[in-house]
Amino acid sequence: MIRPNGVAARTLKSSCRSLSTSCRSALARPESSIAAQKQTRSLHSANSWASAAAAAFKRTYTQPEPSTSADNAPPARDHGLPVSRIDERKVVVGFETGEWAKYHHMWLRDHCRCPECFHPVTKQRLLNTFDIPPDIKPVKVESTAEGLEVHWPSSVSHTSLYPWDWLRQHSYDPPLQTHDSSSDHSHILWGSKIQQAPPTVSYEEVMSPDERGLYKWLTNVDKFGFSFVSGVPATTEATEELSTRIGFIRETHYGKFWDFTADLTRGDTAYTNMALGAHTDNTYFTDPCGLQLFHLLEHSEGTGGATLLVDGFYVASILQELYPAAYATLARIGVPAHAAGEPGTLYTPFPTTAYPVLREHGGALVQVRWNNDDRSTMHHLSAAEMGEWYDAARLWHKLLTSADSEYWVQLAPGTAVVVNNHRVLHGRSAFTGRRRMCGAYIGGDEYRSRLAVLTEKFAGQDPAAHPAAVLPPKERSVWSPLL
Repeated sequence: MIRPNGVAARTLKSSCRSLSTSCRSALARPESSIAAQKQTRSLHSANSWASAAAAAFKRTYTQPEPSTSADNAPPARDHGLPVSRIDERKVVVGFETGEWAKYHHMWLRDHCRCPECFHPVTKQRLLNTFDIPPDIKPVKVESTAEGLEVHWPSSVSHTSLYPWDWLRQHSYDPPLQTHDSSSDHSHILWGSKIQQAPPTVSYEEVMSPDERGLYKWLTNVDKFGFSFVSGVPATTEATEELSTRIGFIRETHYGKFWDFTADLTRGDTAYTNMALGAHTDNTYFTDPCGLQLFHLLEHSEGTGGATLLVDGFYVASILQELYPAAYATLARIGVPAHAAGEPGTLYTPFPTTAYPVLREHGGALVQVRWNNDDRSTMHHLSAAEMGEWYDAARLWHKLLTSADSEYWVQLAPGTAVVVNNHRVLHGRSAFTGRRRMCGAYIGGDEYRSRLAVLTEKFAGQDPAAHPAAVLPPKERSVWSPLL
């Protein structure tokens, strides 16, 4: 493989330095381990639906029972260093907690992070995985205070060192903790009662050079799916600057940064004064935008235009608890969509019917994708599936529009709101008068990258804290749990 600088990727035949001169010098203390369990909490009214939602959305990890003899795992110690030994195809580790895990020899060699195998700056693999013999087996393993030391057979001596926390975080046989980054942060489910204390951060905090306010803002979005920003200057310039504080603005057929009124300059009902039901944007894109930011700049000589927010994860959890068959239907059947109001554009997702209303990954809900107004003709289902889908969609709509689910707020100039378009649905009531709105789309990957970097910077700190000094950026370890 050729790197951009023209240097071929290193292979096993490349010279590797000894542990004492290279691997140990590259070893960085592993970052704090990700919590093994992340619980979701809910803030909603105390009724039967709320109880159902809480029970439905809590997803806990059941730790596997440690084996005592069947798998010939080494006896784990109650204190001191983990123990380790070489098996026929795996290295077996008994942690001091009494848990054990196995790691294939191939997997360990492939994940060596010494400078000869993994670039310490670019954080990219230099080792050619496919030059590793499929039957590779360590010559020796040792348990050290720094981690598991593995000595590999080679014409040139090579030793790898794996921190204990890193091994535990990435265990797979059996998994000792969850690995999915989508569960790394708690989701707080909410209904209409969120109006009592909606997540809010000030514009001054968000724009501060220390980035602590930005971290607080994005943490709010991560937990609640939305967050207000108060004290924003009522100008397009300030709002666009606020948007780019997160990441690149995503340009679409609506433009880059929007500034619009109800004049139908674009072929979309958003450019009218009509009411809009709870929906997510871009269902007609293969990859809908991640975040959407709104700021009401003006509303004069009229009434109405209240903003509607609905936690799609909260509603989905209720649906799953009360109507599991309907939930399964909406998580299985893809829904076609289109954007066809502009003569020069016609957007449909690809494949057309591949994306359901509720998208799961690993048994957990990760995306809500719903806009009944943009839904295309449903002609791809059997007769039985057609009836099943409409019944499920009706139940979904009933829960979406219940008073328990809907959070209505009258925005005013100076208050912006950002929503996670993969979770929180938005809408508005009909209005009269001149209503001027501006805003932007921001990619989900850009948002998650920004949050990940800020989480590294402020690891273990309260986002609401106010330190005296600006923290310098932390050097990213090759053993970061995100790599």
